[in-house]
This record gives sequence, C-alpha cells and structure tokens, in this order.
Amino acid sequence: MSHPGPSGEVVQRTELLLPGPAKALGALLDVPVPDLDRGEGLPLLWHWFYLLDHPAQADLGPDGHPVRHCVPAPPGPDRRRMWAGGQVRARGALRCGERATRRTRVRSVQEKQGRSGPLTFVAVEHLIEQGGHVVVEERQDIVYRPASSANPTAPEGAPIVPAADGDWALDVSPTLLFRFSALTYNAHRIHYDRDYARDVEGYPGLLTHGPLQALAMAEAARAAGCGGDQVLDYRLVSPLFDHQGLIARAEEGSGETATAVRDIHGRRTATGTLRSEGR
Repeated sequence: MSHPGPSGEVVQRTELLLPGPAKALGALLDVPVPDLDRGEGLPLLWHWFYLLDHPAQADLGPDGHPVRHCVPAPPGPDRRRMWAGGQVRARGALRCGERATRRTRVRSVQEKQGRSGPLTFVAVEHLIEQGGHVVVEERQDIVYRPASSANPTAPEGAPIVPAADGDWALDVSPTLLFRFSALTYNAHRIHYDRDYARDVEGYPGLLTHGPLQALAMAEAARAAGCGGDQVLDYRLVSPLFDHQGLIARAEEGSGETATAVRDIHGRRTATGTLRSEGR
C-alpha cells in the first residue's frame, strides 16, 4: 500500500515480503540466497528489491523517472538525476514471510552552484520496520543537475587490469542491466535504452546502476565473511558504462572493511566502508 504525498510528508508502504525477488536476484548475480523458508534474513542491501514504488506511466518524465507523486520530487523541469551515495544501517534481520513497512521522507535539500550550473542535493530517508522494530535505516544521496550540462566520460584505450585473487568480476551486459532495472522497477532509460543514453544524454554507453555497484561491494564483503548488524557508507565517484565491466573487492582492516568497485582498466568508480554496528 502506498500513500504518496507532498515534499516533507512521510510516505508509507506496507507489504508481505515474499522470497521471489530474493531468488530472482540470486539467479541474476549468481550469488547465494539465504534459506528464506527457515527464517534466515535478507543480506545487506537486498531490501532494495522490496517495498518498491509503482508509479503510473503518466507520471513518468522523458527520462523514465517519475516527475510527480514521488519522493523525492524533481526540483524542476529539465533536471537530470544521479544517485551519489548514501548510508545503510542494518539493525536486524529483514525476513520473508512477514509484513514490513517502509517510511520515506526527504530529510534535507541543499542548493549549490557547480561548474555546469545549479545543483540540488537531496537526502532521502527510508526506515523499514518489521515486527514492531526498525530493522533498516537508510539515507540516499541524490543529485539533480541541469540537462544541458556535459556528461563525464571515462578515458578509453587504457590497458586491461585483470581481476586478482579475491576480486569479483561481473559481466555487465545490456541484458543484466535490463533485468536489474526490472527487479528494482527502475525505468530510468540510461540503463537500458542505448539510443537515449547516447543521443539525448550524451553518454558513450549504458550506465551501470549506482545501486548495482553498491550491492556488488556488499556482496564482495559477504563473500569475505562479513556479517551481523552492519553499517555501509558508500559513494559513487565516477560513471561506469556497460562496456567497462565491473570488478568489486572487499578488504578487512582494523575494525572495518573497505570495499570498492573498479572497471576493467583499474579506474575506481565506487567506494564503501562497512563496519559493525556500534563502531
């Protein structure tokens, strides 16, 4: 159930969590799925495949993103949306077979002047409750920039840096990006419509989702044995296109795990830090 409202109002959605989306994600990325039927909780960031908004087709803008009845709402026409990073705090296990409620609100809005024009930074808060307790706290950092601004491109022709021991290399194909968009109900055309991405937004390829990069970092950490109540801080530092691959890595340090995503040429596109709750 979804109750959209104006900016500043809390938007609430409640649903019964079913194992289907988790199993679909496991098949898409070839990662292990917990024993959901026996009550094991969803891994970190897998809540992104639940409690999704389903905007009306008439509410979508030319780029595929909602322009009304949504949180956050775009600050104005002709603004392009980028997911810049965020923080996710897992306070417990989010389990299938039980109802959960997500409450969403805009926490802050900041206007700044960039080299390409005005930038709007929006922090969106999500709280997910289950069984009377908050089990996921999240802040998403969204940036809106002018449509007329030039898009950054990555240098081409650099030598390929092979995946090392402990790296997770993911084949970022158009099919994978399309299926990830479908699983998250994300209609942003830069992820699956190559003609639009190239001819309208000026990108050299399909963009790899920011959430997919964050999820790759979390999964690399899970494969390395990190578990329990966790806090993940992450940033998307450079655009990643489909022809540039995706290689994730997690390395444990003193009290925390450093995670990162790079392309096949060694260029870092996302960074993250994972720590246990209370540190």
